[in-house]
Amino acid sequence: MSRNSHTPRTFRCTAGTPGRDRSQAQSRRRGEQTLVTGILTSHADFERARPWHLTDATDYDSYLLDTAVLLAEAQRDFGGVQARMFHPEDFADFCLLHHLDPADPAARDRYLLNPSLRTQLLPYQGEELSGDFIPRLVRARESGLTLRHIDLLLDGNLCGGRRSAVADAREALDPRVRSAFQQGGELFRRMLVGAGCGVYQFRCAVEAPGGRLAADARILHWEDGVVRLNDEDLDLVCAVFCTGLALELPGVAVLCGSQGAAGGCGEYRQVAWAWQSTGFDWTPSSLSLGEIAAEPGFSLGPIR
Repeated sequence: MSRNSHTPRTFRCTAGTPGRDRSQAQSRRRGEQTLVTGILTSHADFERARPWHLTDATDYDSYLLDTAVLLAEAQRDFGGVQARMFHPEDFADFCLLHHLDPADPAARDRYLLNPSLRTQLLPYQGEELSGDFIPRLVRARESGLTLRHIDLLLDGNLCGGRRSAVADAREALDPRVRSAFQQGGELFRRMLVGAGCGVYQFRCAVEAPGGRLAADARILHWEDGVVRLNDEDLDLVCAVFCTGLALELPGVAVLCGSQGAAGGCGEYRQVAWAWQSTGFDWTPSSLSLGEIAAEPGFSLGPIR
């Protein structure tokens, strides 16, 4: 869950775990390069991709085992490993748009290294695939689509054609966007500081042209003040807040969960706080977001 600012120097990619890719990973040391790989995230996607011969595996469970081996080898052989969801429908559309043969490995390489999809990449650091990593890949695809929408709304100033969409937001060309991104991060920080230690789920949404922008994050706030959440979730939350502030769009946010700490004799309190914005400052408000009904949150103070 810690932030990783590693910048890949060179990209290689694989769309699965065929023997060709395994042998290449084993035979060539790439200590200064980063491997980029696509991972099928469900049984249905595995069956959908069968005609393209992405893998030698006979079933999805075997595929996951083979993929884990490939990733372990890549961690030894490369300077870094990044992965993203290999989405069969996205891939088929990409091949149709660019007149590519889906069974051609070169088509998979182009799909995986498509610059517009770099926001979907996650660093792989040895996690269990069947645990939290595969769900994170699915969420990263959804978040990446939202970030592309945001970048269009901000005239390219969030991504700016750079290597990492949100990590470089502080260097956005438009000072107004840069300021709004910083304000969005401060807004989120005040919500977490005010909540105190506990385990929370955070959701926010902004009503934007072209559709609602939404983000959510699972947060662990320890007694010593350390806050743990996935980097990609933090990036998306800040980007959604940034868009609302920069374009003065209405929005809502809810923070809910168990407030308290183990050091406090295991005393926990279920809480659900909400805030609302008409396009300017965020103020406490009683509202529902999805299935969560929340009471007015605490004051956040002016952020502009």
